[in-house]
Amino acid sequence: MTTIGVAIPIPEPFGSELQKHRAAFGDPMASSIPTHVTLLPPTEIADDDLGLIDEHLTDVAARFPKFRIRLRGTATFRPISPVVFVPLTEGISSCEVLQGQVRSGPLEVELRFPYHPHVTIAHDLEKELLDTAYEALADYDCLFDVVAFSRYEHGSDGVWRPQRAFPLAG
Repeated sequence: MTTIGVAIPIPEPFGSELQKHRAAFGDPMASSIPTHVTLLPPTEIADDDLGLIDEHLTDVAARFPKFRIRLRGTATFRPISPVVFVPLTEGISSCEVLQGQVRSGPLEVELRFPYHPHVTIAHDLEKELLDTAYEALADYDCLFDVVAFSRYEHGSDGVWRPQRAFPLAG
């Protein structure tokens, strides 16, 4: 069995910038999780299904147009979950439609929470550190084009690594 995830990687320089902030806030997962917008949460699959899943993701990407994402400000899932994130202010509906297509066919899985596209910058930290993260990036703003999404695998060392990119149709 392999644990995979599917996500939109945040391009440079924004991905590294947000990852450095996450590390500075004291989030121990900062170096293990590349900066991303989740399309499919961690999902355990049989190793033999990987070819079928990649074929499915290739088909989804081939039908889906490129789009833009704007990340702006900060928000939180507290008190439900101890998470501070940078929300999308542009590209939300495209992410919602794309994740629905990704989570179909061989990747049809139930979600624990309703889908809400975002970029986590602090998770499972003390209240004061979550408050610091919330305040520090309150004025954050970046804009980029989404040209692909990626399949990630969770390594035995706890690190998520991109395994394959799936270019969008254009």
